[in-house]
Amino acid sequence: MENIMGKTAFITGGASGIGLGIAKACAKAGMNIVIADMRQKAIDEALPLFEENGWPALGIQLDVTDREGFAKAADEAEARFGKIHVLVNNAGIGVPEGPVWTDAYQDVDLMIDVNFKGVLNGIMTIVPRILKHGEGGHVVSTASKAGVIPVPGFTLYNSTKRAVIAIMETLASDLADKNIGSSVFCPGPFQTNLGMSSGEVRSKHLGVDMPAPPPPRKDDGKRPERPQVDFSKIVRDADEAGERVLRGILRNDLYIFSHAEFKKGVEARMNAMSRAFPDEPVNEDFNKVFGMLTNNPIFDKQTQVPGYEK
Repeated sequence: MENIMGKTAFITGGASGIGLGIAKACAKAGMNIVIADMRQKAIDEALPLFEENGWPALGIQLDVTDREGFAKAADEAEARFGKIHVLVNNAGIGVPEGPVWTDAYQDVDLMIDVNFKGVLNGIMTIVPRILKHGEGGHVVSTASKAGVIPVPGFTLYNSTKRAVIAIMETLASDLADKNIGSSVFCPGPFQTNLGMSSGEVRSKHLGVDMPAPPPPRKDDGKRPERPQVDFSKIVRDADEAGERVLRGILRNDLYIFSHAEFKKGVEARMNAMSRAFPDEPVNEDFNKVFGMLTNNPIFDKQTQVPGYEK
């Protein structure tokens, strides 16, 4: 999607963190912004920035698990700005996790409802509206680096974020001839308030607070010493995440990655999968009959992303 000036972006989880970074980047580029967030206080804190800069913005309180509420929010956005062109499914949460057999069933259901169904709710509500106006558009969903390289002890987060990747890859195939792009954003560490916002969402849905973090483990002399580093030089600002997502929209990237440091791990995963295929000759007739299963041309459309310039 190249021409975004005057178009409208609907951003879930848009009142803070990466969502707000995306909203700011799109606003600077001349877009109308719909900040959809479950937390009204966060919306109220975010909107003055847009007003001060003269950026057209609308705040809507929205729980992405509420399908009727999603439709009403889309109606409100269209009543204000006419049409929606870009959907950013950024809302997501984390929950207390450990080995999956120790996780609570209520957290399993909540993660699926927010991180998986919430993305589907956005697509199923907004994409038909983009198709209807026929001016083209783009859909971005925030997954995570954890959806590609799993983090031990985070089965629920890893798996729901990997599901988001599959959703967006399939959506890209289904929209290939519709003038609507599809991107999945797989960020590494950025400065966000995911812990606080997740706690508020979990409290609303489950009626329980996040447990207090465990106390730091004492040094027993057996674990390697953690390197002393300046985290301000490692954990990136959410505004940069927003700029990277905007660039992905403009380039029509299928994948939006943020940290080159994860490339080696992704390659290790793909190489492991490749080695797992039996060393047997390929049946070309099988490829002719089941070509839709053995390859997807959507992968060929991803071009090399240049280095990011601040």
